[in-house]
Amino acid sequence: MPEVARAAGVGIGTVYRHFPSRAALIAAVGEQRQAEIVEFGRSRCLAGATAVEGLAAFVEHIGEVLDAERGLSASIEAAFGSTEPTGEGRAQAEAVAGQLLARGKEEGTVRADAEVGDVVMIVCGLAAVIRNDAGDWRRYVRNACAGLRQP
Repeated sequence: MPEVARAAGVGIGTVYRHFPSRAALIAAVGEQRQAEIVEFGRSRCLAGATAVEGLAAFVEHIGEVLDAERGLSASIEAAFGSTEPTGEGRAQAEAVAGQLLARGKEEGTVRADAEVGDVVMIVCGLAAVIRNDAGDWRRYVRNACAGLRQP
């Protein structure tokens, strides 16, 4: 917490007034990250040329965020035992995925049996690939998203 205060240019008391514990601070930063991902999905992916392209861009953006912010993911896991999003942020991200899937089904670009749970599994796998340096995560995204496309 003292390092956060120094970086923010405020006193330690100010940090503790807003975040009574390290876990509260980590949760707030994680919620901010989730809100940014949702905003990207709404503003960039839902407006995409096709839903299948928007869905791939959404998952790839999540990968970019997870890759760039590995330290935050490790802090979230250490504080809460998991990096899996919960609450309103997760619901909003799933809503973006659901809208993209529904639009893709209407367009005929997404498999009729594709579900939001499939996207959640893809993101969980993506997080594991990144966390464990298990290969080219961008290749994983391309292959996984190809599985959602209408054959």
